[in-house]
Amino acid sequence: MSLEFEATMTVGAFHYEAAFEARDEIVVLFGHSGAGKSLTLQAIAGLLRPQSGRIVIDGQPVVDTTRGIDLPPQRRHVGYVVQSLALFPHLTVAENVAFGMNGDRASRASRTARLLQALGLEGTGDRRPRTLSVGQQQRVALARALGREARLLLLDEPFSALDESLRTSLRSELLRLRAELGLSIVFVTHDLREAHLLADRLAVFDAGRVLQFGPREDVFRRPSSRRVAELTGVANIARGVVREADETSITVDVAGMALVCGAVPGLQAPSPGSAVDVTIRAERVNLRRFRGGGIPGTNTLEARIVEEYAYGSTHTLKFAPVGPGPALEVEIAARPYEVLGVAGQRDWLLELPPGDLHVMPAS
Repeated sequence: MSLEFEATMTVGAFHYEAAFEARDEIVVLFGHSGAGKSLTLQAIAGLLRPQSGRIVIDGQPVVDTTRGIDLPPQRRHVGYVVQSLALFPHLTVAENVAFGMNGDRASRASRTARLLQALGLEGTGDRRPRTLSVGQQQRVALARALGREARLLLLDEPFSALDESLRTSLRSELLRLRAELGLSIVFVTHDLREAHLLADRLAVFDAGRVLQFGPREDVFRRPSSRRVAELTGVANIARGVVREADETSITVDVAGMALVCGAVPGLQAPSPGSAVDVTIRAERVNLRRFRGGGIPGTNTLEARIVEEYAYGSTHTLKFAPVGPGPALEVEIAARPYEVLGVAGQRDWLLELPPGDLHVMPAS
């Protein structure tokens, strides 16, 4: 299943212009509330018409403003789940799932039974939605979206109202269904962990525009701009000036320290003297014991813990440099934190691997 999306529209004072694609994968639309993610799903589903653009599902144009094509929602073969679920309270679970299905009564009943089984809802077909748990209601909404033999599944923050244990369970369920049914899924979220868990490719939205679209790890580790870095949770962003650069590495002066950074293949290296932003994710900084004497290795600086926060299985440490170098945030899992004895020591060496340092033009 494939989706090609390109649209421009104005809704009130909000201007929207975005493009991306999906091909047998989960594409996550990520960004703050009001960034334009839900408008995207509404346009794909046929609930909102772009002023200009083209939307193609499995090779069939469903919107092409230059050719006057605008197929109604029922002809787009799209499953759509909104945050509120919108189940019909007066219908049974089975009737909700079968709603909108094509075929005779027997074929609809057979497909409904298969979907209920696939989503772990056996025995609930005769019940009303209000008698189910929130997690079960979410599964009913997914089953109904799949019941129309959708080629494309659109999910608009479907798990945001659930507690964390249910969200974890349903995310796993979604990944299983995607693999078993060969679905393409466009998934809207403002939850960074959810985006990282689910996305094959990630589109970062901000103020009605896609700032970056690409494979999940590329976007998280190699943001295209400071704004993308901020939106995707990069804690360490520092301004610097390029000393030298070639096809393999870039040396940047950051807060009086020369940092050797990996070059991005295919991108032109910045010229010496140009201003750049250098990023490294907090979990990619290596923590080493400080034993006095010289500071060994490339991109290693002495720093002192000035703030510390515990978040269940991880610890976030904020460091101030002792000498040249940037202030840094480090995220470390609970087990290494205990083994290294971080709680009993304030001074450390921080190592910034060149391959994890990303250079981008200064905003």
